[in-house]
Amino acid sequence: MRKTTYAAGALSLAAALAFATPAQAGGWHHDDDPAKLSVLHGVPGLTVDVWVDGKLTLDDFTPGTLAGPLELDAGDYDIAITASDATSADNPVIGPVTVELDEGGDYTAVAHLDADGAPTATLFTNNTKAPRNDNKGKLTVRHVAAAPAVDVLAGGSAVIEGLSNPDEATLKLKAGTISASVAAAGTTDPVIGPADITVEAGKNTIVYAWGSLADGNLAVAVQVVDSEPRWHGRH
Repeated sequence: MRKTTYAAGALSLAAALAFATPAQAGGWHHDDDPAKLSVLHGVPGLTVDVWVDGKLTLDDFTPGTLAGPLELDAGDYDIAITASDATSADNPVIGPVTVELDEGGDYTAVAHLDADGAPTATLFTNNTKAPRNDNKGKLTVRHVAAAPAVDVLAGGSAVIEGLSNPDEATLKLKAGTISASVAAAGTTDPVIGPADITVEAGKNTIVYAWGSLADGNLAVAVQVVDSEPRWHGRH
């Protein structure tokens, strides 16, 4: 299969796979810092192997698993996903794609379903900029499920409205535990949750809604990303 670069945006597979890059600013960092890459498997019912530059990196990677972060030098990397019994990356079921990682960047690549249930993937840039208030943290919600637009509810009220696959939204909240749920946009009947989510001070708590509404296997995955010290930034 002809290799497609990340910049080109998509490649042809048995189903279309696209690496999209939602607009999400990262934090400040020193030059020569390694890039960090985490990988989330959000395709139900499919166990795979993940290869980076032809090397087996994640073996028997199961749905709902978050791996990483891998620390990688800045540059381009070929990522291929194969059947779990593959002996090489030569016959991928997804990819290969080339992703470009910047120095000090923090990324999560998510294999998931699009809103209509077709396999796809999204590369997110994780926001690592520290909150100005030391008692606050960030809550980021990413919609990577085969489901229509959703609202995110806290205390029964919508705090994020009309979030569509594969978009994300970020809130700055006082550190602590909140009870959150996910409902179809404009409704309050949860399709996920309610679940207690802990927002950590100075960190970005990322919640992924993944799975399929039609198949009744919607689920959540949580990732916590450290913030960089504020002195790395502009004053």
